[in-house]
Amino acid sequence: MDLTFEPALADEEEAVASLWRECGLTVPYNDPAADFRFALGREASDVLVAREGGRQTGRIVATAMVGHDGHRGWLYYVAVAPALQGKGIGAQIVAAGEEWLKARGVVKVQLLVRETNTSVVAFYEKLGFEIAPRVVMSKWLDGRE
Repeated sequence: MDLTFEPALADEEEAVASLWRECGLTVPYNDPAADFRFALGREASDVLVAREGGRQTGRIVATAMVGHDGHRGWLYYVAVAPALQGKGIGAQIVAAGEEWLKARGVVKVQLLVRETNTSVVAFYEKLGFEIAPRVVMSKWLDGRE
């Protein structure tokens, strides 16, 4: 399969958000379209896509939202079209995210896996990720409970 890996375009918001929903990566309290717009094309974040074919006609088959906080890099919304999973595309989009981070001087990448999505842990371990025993704490800043 001929794939190109590059940043998403603003008009691809719905295609990307649809892939995230199709892959079960969305939850009611996160708006995937808002997440896409927030990360797209910024100095410290972007949304990378894998296209089958070129930019003009290529269907988006994989994504990785990538960003850094000035200290560590992060991957979010790593998704591969369900019909294409198991073909190495996930490893390729993760590698594209890692290259994006390396180009910005980031030396460590992290990601979070929801406890309801443990089936992907083995995939990430195969790519060299390891479980880091930490307590993740969060707080909504917009008044949500």
